[in-house]
Amino acid sequence: RSGAPLSPPAAVSQVTVRDALNQALDEELERDERVFLLGEEVAQYDGAYKISRGLWKKYGDKRVIDTPISEMGFAGIAVGAAMAGLRPVCEFMTFNFSMQAIDQVINSAAKSCYMSAGSISVPIVFRGPNGASAGVAAQHSQCFAAWYGHCPGLKVVSPWSSEDAKGLLKASIRDDNPVVMLESELLYGVPFEMSEQAQSKEFVIPIGKAKIEKPGTHVTLVAHSRPVGHCLEAAAVLSKEGVECEVINLRTIRPMDIETVEASVVKTNHLVTVEGGWPQFGVGAEICARIMEGPAFNYLDAPAVRVTGADVPMPYAKILEDNSIPQVKDIVFAVKKALNI
Repeated sequence: RSGAPLSPPAAVSQVTVRDALNQALDEELERDERVFLLGEEVAQYDGAYKISRGLWKKYGDKRVIDTPISEMGFAGIAVGAAMAGLRPVCEFMTFNFSMQAIDQVINSAAKSCYMSAGSISVPIVFRGPNGASAGVAAQHSQCFAAWYGHCPGLKVVSPWSSEDAKGLLKASIRDDNPVVMLESELLYGVPFEMSEQAQSKEFVIPIGKAKIEKPGTHVTLVAHSRPVGHCLEAAAVLSKEGVECEVINLRTIRPMDIETVEASVVKTNHLVTVEGGWPQFGVGAEICARIMEGPAFNYLDAPAVRVTGADVPMPYAKILEDNSIPQVKDIVFAVKKALNI
């Protein structure tokens, strides 16, 4: 039909973040018999968020293990298993509950390789939803990117798209270090385009490499997880006003790819960071400090601006919740402030 939109090539398909994570787990369980999954409701119930759907039926009780509601217990079991040569994937039903197990994550997993002079490696992935969901109040809405990003010995990844989720989870499982993978519950059901390459069994995204989601010339926007989408929406709004934003998807919190951010700031001369976490000692604060200490500082034409969550425990009421999380309008406002327009 004339004028009909061209259908996309068959090589690209729409895949939700949930299915991308499921695909990654399935492929890695199949590829390496040392990999196993444990956590609350991951087996018979198919996972609280259905990330592990079908895996228990396929791989059985030894590879996909339902645990009691005891994060310190099953995180400790997982760390011991990793020290003994297995490659556990430990799911927290939300990262807020990882507080129960933070001694295992930091003292047992993160520090052991250094304290044993390299003789004990802990190849483990701690994964699950992080940051704000919807209507779950303060004890289920915190972002732990800055907490875990603070700790030497850990790698910390924070995916946005389905491609990020699959590639980073596979890289994390194959890594010989403990990796904390901070997912967004609000992205699980969101479909993204995935290329044929991204759907292959050998697709991995290197840990520690950011991605430029949209090139631009006037201002650099840096975000991770769900706010990457908000930045792209803000960039589309600003583009109509003649402002071209460069949007960087960090992908990894630690080690942080500051070189990509620096190169962008040298080009655009302006920086805005966006995150869902609290402002004090946050990921944006770290990026701003690193830019100030490095060569890109001399290229800034205005102070860097941070867009963050509100400095309060997350309220339960929806209108208050919306005002506690960065929205597209907040990013647009920050860009205009940085550009003095």
